[in-house]
Order: sequence, then C-alpha cells, then structure tokens
Amino acid sequence: MGARRAPLGWFAARPRGVEQWSAHAETVRRGFDGAHWLDALRPALQLSGTAHERMARVAANNGLVVTTGQQPGLFGGPGYTWLKAISALALADRLERELGVPVAPVFWAATDDADFEEACFTDVSLDNSVHRLSLAKRVADGTVMAQAPLGDVTDQMRVLLEAAGSAAHREVLVSLQRAYRADATIGSAYVEFLRDMLQPMGIAVLDSWHPAVRAAARPTLVNALARAAVVDEAVALRSVSIERGGYRAQVARVAKLSLVFRSVDGRKERVPLAQAIEASQRDDLVLSANVLLRPVVERQIMPTVAYVGGPGEIAYFAQVSAAAEALGLAVPLVVPRWSATVIEPAVDRMLGRLGMVFEDIRAPHVAERRIGERAMPAGVRDALASMQAIVDQQLVALDEAQKGRPLVDAAVIQGAKKELHHRIERLERRVRTAATRGEAQAIADLAAIRAAVLPRGERQERSLNFAPMFARHGDTLWAQLRTGAAMHAGSLIGTP
Repeated sequence: MGARRAPLGWFAARPRGVEQWSAHAETVRRGFDGAHWLDALRPALQLSGTAHERMARVAANNGLVVTTGQQPGLFGGPGYTWLKAISALALADRLERELGVPVAPVFWAATDDADFEEACFTDVSLDNSVHRLSLAKRVADGTVMAQAPLGDVTDQMRVLLEAAGSAAHREVLVSLQRAYRADATIGSAYVEFLRDMLQPMGIAVLDSWHPAVRAAARPTLVNALARAAVVDEAVALRSVSIERGGYRAQVARVAKLSLVFRSVDGRKERVPLAQAIEASQRDDLVLSANVLLRPVVERQIMPTVAYVGGPGEIAYFAQVSAAAEALGLAVPLVVPRWSATVIEPAVDRMLGRLGMVFEDIRAPHVAERRIGERAMPAGVRDALASMQAIVDQQLVALDEAQKGRPLVDAAVIQGAKKELHHRIERLERRVRTAATRGEAQAIADLAAIRAAVLPRGERQERSLNFAPMFARHGDTLWAQLRTGAAMHAGSLIGTP
C-alpha cells in the first residue's frame, strides 16, 4: 500500500526469521490433520510427475503449501503469471529447507473468474513493435472462463509463433497449440498449458472451477452468506479506515451485495445481502467467492503457509483480513512476488550497439536524444556549444561596459540571455532531430528494445507474453528466473 507502513491489523504479520516462520507453519499445520484436504482436491489438481511427488510428501508428512494464482490470460497471459509461479516455488523450496517440513507450491488457476475483458488478450513483441492478440467476445457477461468457449485462435496463434522466431525449444509451442484448440474453453486451455509448463518443476495447478474445489469451499461460502451483513460492515469499516489513512481501497465495496457469487443459468452474480440467509440454506446453488473472500477460502481448504501476490493483490489483503476476522477465520498471510525484466541476448546486443544500458531507455526521449547527439558531426556539436558560451560571454561584457552609466537593468539582460539560449536550444533540437533521422538502424534497434522490455511504456512483466521467450531459451531462462526468485525468497524469510 505504498512506501508507508500500513497500520497494525490490516495484514497478517509477516514472520521474520526461521523461528517465527516455524511458529507460523506449526499454527497452519495444526488446522490440517492428515491428507483429507488433498484427497478432496485431487480431481481439481490432476497431479503428475514432479508435482505429484512433491505433493505426496506433503500429504504423507502433514506438510504445507505456498500458493499463488492468476485469472486466465490468452496463451498463458503476461509475464507476471510465470513470475508468481516461480516465486511460489522458490519460497516453498526455501521454507522446506529451513523448516524441515515438506512444502509444495500450488498455482490457483482462477477459472471461476468472469472478467472476459482481462482474459481475452495478450501482447507479443514482433517487428519492432507490440502486437495485441485478442479474442472476439462470444459469451454473456458473467460467464466464468471455465465455460467460455475459446473458438478458433489460428490467426492469433500464427502471430505468436512468428513472434517466437526460430525457437530452439519447440515443445513449448507444441504444448501451447495442443492446449489452445478450438474445442477448449478459455479456462481449460489456460489450465492445460500451465500444467504442461509448471508441473515438471513441481508446481501443482489447481482448477478453481472444478466441482471438487467448489465442494471444498462450500462450507466457508455458506458461512459467509449466513454472516453476510457482518462481513459487509467489517469490510466497509476497513475501507473507510484505508481511505482515512491516505490510501485507496483496492476493491470498491458494492452496496447491498455480499462477497459470494451464485451461478444462475451459467452466469455469475453477487448474492444480494437481503437474500444471503436464504441462499445459505439452499443446496442447489453453485457458489463461488469474490476477490476478497477467495484468499480466505484458499486458507481454509489448503494448509496455506503464505500466498505470493503482486502489488495490487497485496493491497487488497488489507480488506481480506477484515472479511476473515468477521467470519472468525484465520487471516491469510500474503508476501510479495519476485519482479524481473528479461533482457534477451539479442536485446542486449542492440543495447550494446547503441552504447546504452536498460536504464537509458526507460525515460521518454532520453535515448533518442543520445542517438541524435552521437550522430551529429563533432564540428556541429562544438559550434552549438560555442554559441551558448559566446552568448554568456558577450552579455557579461555588455553588463560590464554599462557599469558607469547603466542603459538597461540586469533583468533585461537576464531576459535576453534566457531568450537567446532558448533559440539556440531550439536550433540544437532541430539539428539533432535531423541527425537522428539518418540513424535508421539505431532507431529500429531502439524500437525493438522498447517493444521487448517496455511494451507500450509498461513493465515487461505486466504486458508481454513470455511463451515466445520460453520457446527461444527453454531451461536456461527458467534456471535464471529460479536463481533470482530464490534470492527473493531468502529475503522474505530473512536468511542468506
């Protein structure tokens, strides 16, 4: 919630050091006796390979999970989907090592989400620019992504494959094409691709719209309906406190609506507060949680030692805690994910040709200015610099010459100086712009660099699809991501 420290009570206190993490872990473990929770969720996890082996150790030893998650995005969505997953893996690895307790990472694929506008697109870098690939809307508002038909994505897939170039690791693209077939849903394609990519590393992927998850979550959701008015008041009061504290409540309260969705004719809608008690008593309703209730549900159905979230998610956990406390349930612990920008070798070579580093291209116009200055002949640069110096020198001489008999005051001279410098600067900009136009390769390189690492001026991880990069670099890229995430995990626990 910004650089300032949030007031006590808004968030579950993050443990500091192995001793505190161990105490927190034991508290979580006491709430889950045996593997009953995993037996209930197995159909929604469809575990295989390394993910199956890791979860089996957790089940056999009353272990823990580190969770993260994301709503579906086309072709796997933006980079932070994978950074969240790798952050959860790194934290699980470190906790297992430090605590001596089996810990497994779980990615909560939010296929119960109904925000088509967020799920229907992805961005790729191609031909020195950013291309947005998107789906035409074919579903009614409120349709969960698990039930939203994907349709034919041949054209979108063609562009993504082109963006991957001559990829050395074609298996990534094969997996992508297998998952994103015409008869899939937006949610099922997302889950299948994530499982192909993540389970070999030991990361389980949970399909949140699976009946097994809905059944496990139902007691908590029924409780939230029965106490809907109390929960609503608690969240409203917390939102007021957040605003009064100078922050912005991340999730706007919707008056007269509970935090529980019901599915009606295949579409989700919030249960009105006035109907919440009645809804809690009906066995025929399909229920799901809204964004503030989902972490509470997750903490109830899995032994979740921590949830790894992005900045926006961390902010809304200030409201999540109010909902959990109103229900008399454990407040979920949230920790920040690792953030990274991937600079591929080809991009690094282009930066080298420009004589720049990543930081040089972040500020608008700075890199273009440097290209233009480098392109200007030395004599032109010297002449422009001399103009500035001559103006200063001659105005000083004028001021000295009129000391005995002032003809104009100092303000007039300073005004003339400012105006003359401004005109010379305008001339310099025009010369630099003309010189820049002759640097076609440099400008093309700059455009390609920005499309690859700052698409549309955004952080790479928030916009760009990483599948083409995984196809180009495979395990080498994954290994580097895991190294960075491991360092981040160490900082979260407080160990080197």
